[in-house]
Amino acid sequence: MAKTARRAKALKQTASDLLTDAIIKGLQEKKAKNIVVLNLKGISGAVADKFIVCHGDSSTHVEGITRSVDETVEKETGEAPSHIEGKQLAHWILLDYINIVVHIFQSDYRDYYGIERLWADAEMEEIKD
Repeated sequence: MAKTARRAKALKQTASDLLTDAIIKGLQEKKAKNIVVLNLKGISGAVADKFIVCHGDSSTHVEGITRSVDETVEKETGEAPSHIEGKQLAHWILLDYINIVVHIFQSDYRDYYGIERLWADAEMEEIKD
């Protein structure tokens, strides 16, 4: 029984890693800026295992980044976000993949809302451009 549980956990981690890699690839394809992965596992009150945060220069850039992530993730993993918010104004678009939530901001909105500051106790990994 324990062996089966470990195998299932390893497969889940692999699926999470594949999803993370596909999201980052989609972000990088449209030149998302200052990509950061926040590992929220083990943090009380966290709504997901990871937040991936980045920003674009304009609403058009944010929309393009969002489309790129959606298309890349669908192509590479077959997954689609369970929920998308913020597409109307494209100041802050959120793609919810249940265990991973992607936050795509315009620069000013990222500074204002400070997701990284709110989750400062999370392990943070900066992704190079």
